[in-house]
Amino acid sequence: MKIVNSWNDFDPLKRVIVGRADNCCISPSEPASEAKVPLDSPMRGMTGPRPLDTVEKANAQLDNLAKVLEDHGVIVDRPEPLQFNQAVVTPFFMTGSQFGCMPPRDVLLTIGSDIICASMSFRSRFFEHYCYHKNLREYFEKDPEFRWFYGPRPQLSDESYDMHYWDDVDGHEVTEEILLERTANLEMVTKEHEILFDAADVMRLGKDLFIQKGLTTNWKAMEWLRRMYPDFRVHSLNFPGDPYPIHIDATFVPLRPGLIINNPHRRLPKEQRAIFEANDWEIVDAAMPAHEEPPELCYSSVWLSMNCLVLDHNTVIVEASETAQLEQMDKLGMNVIPVPFRDAYPFGGGLHCATADVYREGECQDYFPNQVEDPTLITYADKRW
Repeated sequence: MKIVNSWNDFDPLKRVIVGRADNCCISPSEPASEAKVPLDSPMRGMTGPRPLDTVEKANAQLDNLAKVLEDHGVIVDRPEPLQFNQAVVTPFFMTGSQFGCMPPRDVLLTIGSDIICASMSFRSRFFEHYCYHKNLREYFEKDPEFRWFYGPRPQLSDESYDMHYWDDVDGHEVTEEILLERTANLEMVTKEHEILFDAADVMRLGKDLFIQKGLTTNWKAMEWLRRMYPDFRVHSLNFPGDPYPIHIDATFVPLRPGLIINNPHRRLPKEQRAIFEANDWEIVDAAMPAHEEPPELCYSSVWLSMNCLVLDHNTVIVEASETAQLEQMDKLGMNVIPVPFRDAYPFGGGLHCATADVYREGECQDYFPNQVEDPTLITYADKRW
């Protein structure tokens, strides 16, 4: 019985994991999580369990998403939340609490019949993979082709981070202008000391993996994936204009073969477009968000508007209040399913974040047969890491 199979984000979705908001906490301040919170956010310095009424509202929208998917013939699995309001203690670090299990996309990377638990950079998320053990055990017991991997478990000691990332040259707190300059130069809080990546930084397009170099994923992780999948091409992308580059799925989103929407505030640089242009892929600016601010207690950007869930080449789920994005999807020839989801945003992201592929119909394809000189390609000879 084949249960696990997914090579991209747009072939017909047949089985998926949808997260839960139970017991979710605001992560305590630590090197990686500090980098995620915008300088002007009222959430800087906040920590502890999220208010129960917000948890209930988020779970209502997550449950509704699960029902919508089931109504469209998708099998939905759910994680088992931990008691996240507990400290994480290892020989290398201690942090006051954990995070949650609303965004399985951050943790689980599906490549064909494999699911990889990511080597995440947040100390508060060190044990989050256990929320999915029941699901993964079931897949292993029933699917003889399923392979269950872990990325190398990181130590997450201070050596893994630039512990002075938040200081300017004079020892004062940095400005957003300095952060923009640093991220444009690919200087991130996460160093190359060990392999670090979030699964949501990986865009899967058949034989090609496009990975964002940002605050949560380093080059050493890309080299690890290249070695794990030697028949694949692994590419490093970056998007100037984002001082908080975390996860590719609110920046660069494939809708079907040959079509991607790109955040107009952080466009893919010209030299990195060569591989797409040589293979007739169209990159379209995403519609502007309908909201000027994220929901309360949410440190994700308003560009969760484009964090959609594609059900097949013609059907997409979009947050219900994102009217411009709904209209754009319609004009791009997609059948659009509006689903309310803003109450769930603060718990880890949008519709794509809140899900992890288990099974999509289709096989591994080469969407980029025309090879060109490609500065994004990761090779051992690069030694970027």
